[in-house]
Amino acid sequence: MPVLKNRAVLRWLVPVAAGVVVIGGGAAVGTFAAGAEPALPPRTAAQLLDDLRTSRLDGLSGTVVQRADLGLPPIAEMAGTASGNELASLLTGTHTLRVWYAGPDRQRLALVDTLGEQDLLRNGRDVWTWSSRTNTASHRTLSAGEATLPSAPATPADAADRALAAIDPTTEVTVGRSARVAGRDAYELVLSPRDPDSLVHQVRIALDAKEHVPLRFEVLADGAGQPAFEVAFTQVDFRTPDADQFRFNPPPGVKVTEAPATGERGPAGKHLPDPDVRRPGGPDVRTVGTGWTTVVVAKLDAAGPAGGPQTGAKSAPADADAVAKVLGGLPKVSGDWGSGRLLTGKLFSVLLTDDGRVLAGLVTPERLYQAARG
Repeated sequence: MPVLKNRAVLRWLVPVAAGVVVIGGGAAVGTFAAGAEPALPPRTAAQLLDDLRTSRLDGLSGTVVQRADLGLPPIAEMAGTASGNELASLLTGTHTLRVWYAGPDRQRLALVDTLGEQDLLRNGRDVWTWSSRTNTASHRTLSAGEATLPSAPATPADAADRALAAIDPTTEVTVGRSARVAGRDAYELVLSPRDPDSLVHQVRIALDAKEHVPLRFEVLADGAGQPAFEVAFTQVDFRTPDADQFRFNPPPGVKVTEAPATGERGPAGKHLPDPDVRRPGGPDVRTVGTGWTTVVVAKLDAAGPAGGPQTGAKSAPADADAVAKVLGGLPKVSGDWGSGRLLTGKLFSVLLTDDGRVLAGLVTPERLYQAARG
């Protein structure tokens, strides 16, 4: 199957608009080393783009390291816990993952940390999640065409997939330096936004010289010498994994929860909505602008003051209260667009207005104020 799909770059902003922000640390992964550039036949940016779009991958396994250093308050983990989305932790700190791929219907992702392991497996229409911390698992049967990829970019290919959708006349595409990544020779494709209102300086994609698969993905903010976000293979094998890797064998004593398939009847006969269908009363989301300076605008129902409780809202869990407290401590801003609170980082800005809007983008605060005005 094609390694990359033409998804919109706006998916980068989904965790931001949901209130998930990141902070990280530690040494950079997969960075260039002096004198380590392999001698590769010259290729143009157009040729590398064509390599990316036409590459085909039957199987892969390997180890991936992710790191985020966006210079934001450490509330992402609290927000992820409050929302019940454990995969939100992929956007915080430094993480090591093991990945296996044997086609679009056989995939496995294992997030390993000091406290245990979390697995996501897909084998045909069966999807399993498992946490070693709680020894609990859930099983769900997918509907036709439903995807199971996490919202956070779990591999360099996931991240590169989203970045390619931003290539338009506002993007300069060049060839960078060759490199060795995970013991393999790689070309580097560099994407540079032309609009000065974008906080992204460059996106660098290291492309395997033989398989044409992304091995490393880096995002550099304006004025920064080190990546604000990076994901890279430290070990990779392009042989198709054995089928046993995608079979879930429940450990002894595991508690298994069976989730109804999408579109089936849930508890008390309630019909479960299909994916990507907005529920009544949900947020009204639109976009302003194009390319790297696109701003996502969400109008939240029954919203109170920015960072404050909503009128008539039920009591929030302790973690949600902690997130609300941190958001309430953000700097106050105002202008002819209204008033609210501003969250800024190295790569993106988020504006929470007092009239219940959330505006987010890989842009300067001034661009958010322009969008809020309209």
